[in-house]
Amino acid sequence: MTTDTTTATTQELRRPELRQTGLLHQSWTIVRRNLRHIRRQPEALTDVTIQPIMFVVLFAFVFGGSIQTEGSDYREWLLPGIMAQTMAFSSFVVAIGLNTDIDKGIVDRFRSLPISRASVLVGRSISSLIHSSIGIVVMSLTGLAIGWRIHDGVLDGLLAYGLLLLFGFAMIWIGILVGSAMRSIEAVNGLMFTTIFPITFLANTFAPTENMTPWLRTVAEWNPVSSLVQAMRELWGNAPAAGPDAALPLRHPELFAAGWSVLIAVLVAPLAVRAFNRRTSE
Repeated sequence: MTTDTTTATTQELRRPELRQTGLLHQSWTIVRRNLRHIRRQPEALTDVTIQPIMFVVLFAFVFGGSIQTEGSDYREWLLPGIMAQTMAFSSFVVAIGLNTDIDKGIVDRFRSLPISRASVLVGRSISSLIHSSIGIVVMSLTGLAIGWRIHDGVLDGLLAYGLLLLFGFAMIWIGILVGSAMRSIEAVNGLMFTTIFPITFLANTFAPTENMTPWLRTVAEWNPVSSLVQAMRELWGNAPAAGPDAALPLRHPELFAAGWSVLIAVLVAPLAVRAFNRRTSE
């Protein structure tokens, strides 16, 4: 199926009229190629369907009774954390997908066509963001089923989702960097799991930071994931604003959530592009 999909995409990219189109049109062709894999292999959606539901149910009903959150219900307090974790894991998707395409020579086939080299990365990024957004929709519906609500209006609600997507865009560049630099799927999985997984837990995703030891609390509150989660909780009305003893990023979470995402993208994107060009030029 992968070969058939790639062949069809290659033939489409060879069409004379597509050669004259811009980056976005070419990138969208790559996006449709990546999305065809999901349609033909629906089990690839387990990480954004079954896994998020499992996390919501486990933490809400198994651990929720023993975790106290001041001024809010734990089920509502929990959802932004799981959504942020799922978006952080979007880097896994792009890293594995890009590494597989490079290893199998698919990227070389695309580079031999008269299209922009950037369209391969843009297409992979957009398809990964769509893939992760499916998980956000699934978790939102699951949250509604267990009592989660958006209390502070449509605009604030959309702003929170926008910050989540911006963070996902930044994480995608990390995935491109790792997927280009690592030489095997095993190496990608090992590196991503030992970095992204702890980062999403060493934050305010599943438990308040107030009861952590001082040094650990400082690390957790300066974690970019914590700023994003706190911003979503406040914008959705799922938790009160952070107290005066909290670190600066949690007292101004919307500003820092956007700032961290932009900073990560600005720093990592050039490294990712360089790693991709070096790997595909070998």
